[in-house]
Amino acid sequence: MLYPSIDKLLNIVDSKYKLVHVASIRSKQMLENNHYQLKESDYINKRTIGRALEELEKGLIEVRFKGQK
Repeated sequence: MLYPSIDKLLNIVDSKYKLVHVASIRSKQMLENNHYQLKESDYINKRTIGRALEELEKGLIEVRFKGQK
């Protein structure tokens, strides 16, 4: 079973494509800056892409696109 569930994430982001885009950007930030919003022990996933999805699900990432307020 994958965590977090894609159904939960699609309630936050309205499209799978946007979800992938947001998660990949955050994952790259984690790798480049070594900056995590949670303690290492609080993450369930080991990889940065999974950790980015966890942050999104917990509301630690605000998703805005051009043209949105």
